[in-house]
Amino acid sequence: MLEQFSKHIGKYFKCMLIAYAFVLITYTASRFYSISGPPHVQTRRSVIEPMAQNKENFFLAPLDQASIEKDEQDVLESAIFYEQLTSSQRQCGDQASLPSTDMTTDPILQSKAFSGAMGPSDIHPYFYKASENVKNEDISISTIVTSDRFLILSRLASRYQGPISAAIHVNDDEQKESILAKLQQTYQDNPDMKRHVDIHLIVDSFDRQFNMWRNIAKLYARTDYILMLDIDFYLCTDFRKDVLQNPAIMAKLREGNTALVIPAFEYFAQSDGFGYKKFPQTKDDLLTEVFEEEKLDMFHRSWEKGHSATNYFKWYTATEPYLVEDYNFSYEPYVIFKRQGSPWCDERFIGYGANKAACLYEIYISGIDYYVLPNDFIIHQSHNYPEATRRRERLFNRKVYADFREELCLRYSRQFVANNQWDSPISDNLRNECNKVRGFSDVIKHIDQ
Repeated sequence: MLEQFSKHIGKYFKCMLIAYAFVLITYTASRFYSISGPPHVQTRRSVIEPMAQNKENFFLAPLDQASIEKDEQDVLESAIFYEQLTSSQRQCGDQASLPSTDMTTDPILQSKAFSGAMGPSDIHPYFYKASENVKNEDISISTIVTSDRFLILSRLASRYQGPISAAIHVNDDEQKESILAKLQQTYQDNPDMKRHVDIHLIVDSFDRQFNMWRNIAKLYARTDYILMLDIDFYLCTDFRKDVLQNPAIMAKLREGNTALVIPAFEYFAQSDGFGYKKFPQTKDDLLTEVFEEEKLDMFHRSWEKGHSATNYFKWYTATEPYLVEDYNFSYEPYVIFKRQGSPWCDERFIGYGANKAACLYEIYISGIDYYVLPNDFIIHQSHNYPEATRRRERLFNRKVYADFREELCLRYSRQFVANNQWDSPISDNLRNECNKVRGFSDVIKHIDQ
């Protein structure tokens, strides 16, 4: 009897302990959520819900018109403020009663301008400033340079004889001073550098922020138009003269809805790419090396998507500029376009892979058409590639680029709808390209609701 009574008592205490533990857990959970409140719940949902939506990989942003109009008004007010500030500085000079803000070097404005990049960075616009007077309606070569390409930059200055805006990155380490000394020597040794090249210095610990560097070179260029060029290319023809003296082409550039493609080539034998003095200088000479000598081909022929949209077969016989009709999102030509109103390069891309393609994708999606110049061309000068690093970074950036394209399609769709431009030619490129994105056609049905 006593043994049975003890068993009943044991079961009773077990039940009590389980009930107590349940009450304790419930109470603790309720206290936690009452303290954390709605913001905590919102934060968890913003992390969990997108991950649970496996059936749809297209990002859906709020589409209400009030939010769109508020965003646009904020941007407009900001632009008006900065224009008034710079205008007051121009009109009033050095009056002590007015705030003095250098729009090129102010660290707060720079941090905002390059907030998409890793930082902080020590940015020095016009670290060296060209002595030659620059006209607004001219074409600056906008390029990025590392310390092993200083002599290539010097060669470019002598070849181009026109304005160059070069963003130069230097790591903030024990080699910084020696590299800056090397840069100074390069600048002093060539009078063409001093006449034509603006140097914008970036000092930080972050390698291969290519799109940030491109944005700096574009931002501080002093002409209306730029050629976004990789430093390793040799200018074989005088494209600057061909463009500036052609009224029809200049009319397209002024409108801001055209970018001009300069076809790029490279040699089959890497050794041939070192002898820039023997590169062809006319289209006829180039065609000889392409067809008769079989020495040249399109740039990056092993990655056909990168340049095939230029349609080299058509270019070989072209006598007038022609529209790029077979665009693909991997296309990354070297283009001349208007600085004002054109998109900036997205700075989320760090390292090799997709960075330049992302720049050119947004330019295209924004409503800018690509036209190929019929008589001008550039040739790649050979150099060694860090292939292992490139492969790793390309793999990562491929994933970043996929998300970026979806985001861009939605953002520009909202923008065109809000500006009543959805049925205008400016949205043609977006509609043609973004319809290739899975789920876009379903989203766009409700974009104006």
